[in-house]
Amino acid sequence: MIGGAARLSRNDRLLGAAGGFAALVVLVGFGAIVFDLFQTGTASLSIPFLVGKVENGGRAGGIGPVLISTGMILLVCLAVALPLGTGCAIWLSEFASKIRFARAITAGIDLLASVPSIVFGLFGMVFFCRTLGLGFSITSGGLTLACMILPIVIRTTLIGLSGAPSNLRPGAAALGLSRVSTIRHLLLPVAIPGVVVGTTLGISRALAETAALIFTSGYATRWPEGFDDSGRAISVHIYDLAMNVPGGAANAAASALVLLLALLFINYLATLLADRWLLKRIAPTSE
Repeated sequence: MIGGAARLSRNDRLLGAAGGFAALVVLVGFGAIVFDLFQTGTASLSIPFLVGKVENGGRAGGIGPVLISTGMILLVCLAVALPLGTGCAIWLSEFASKIRFARAITAGIDLLASVPSIVFGLFGMVFFCRTLGLGFSITSGGLTLACMILPIVIRTTLIGLSGAPSNLRPGAAALGLSRVSTIRHLLLPVAIPGVVVGTTLGISRALAETAALIFTSGYATRWPEGFDDSGRAISVHIYDLAMNVPGGAANAAASALVLLLALLFINYLATLLADRWLLKRIAPTSE
């Protein structure tokens, strides 16, 4: 028994050391990337850079139109993906359990999540830009990104719904609650953490996406006049400056810093809002 306990303790220490080393490697790699971005792009980062128009192919000026286009693309993406993804997850969890091919649908969703972004870009160009006649536009880019993040939203919401206590549904039925009331008042609050995770992961993928947007939203750096106008996303802007514009490294690094800070802020804000919403739901009512 003593020897077994010693071996278990030694294995625990080895596993802890291996996990700590892996975490250290990740932190060092991430720190090196962030340090390089700060070293290269801090000098170009300023308020005029954030609100100014793109000049000289991106070597000068700012990224104001790029940020506006990115925000509009993200708005279209979330407006389509969140309700569709949440609704699909609710249907799969609560209504499709007796359908034979429900498991095949779930497997198809998981397969869709692994499709390369370039494939989504080609699909968006053919279907949204040409077949639907939307052209190279912010709407086409947002709809293409919505297709990309739908599997993430569906799967994380499904995980959130599966985390509901097993006696929640029978208890609600015993109290005479309809299925709609059970979903709205009991299951959705339980699934909120999953929805938040899916939303933040979807936003992160959408903001970092390049290949799909090159084929759908376009390269235009002018101020967008509407959702039917072409607009360059910040990820596409970073790629173009780094790969195609000599002398654009500094502004590319500054744009990457803006993207990184935006992702950190969005993740923090989503977590904060979800926590406050949950506290409001579970807080006892005061007289």
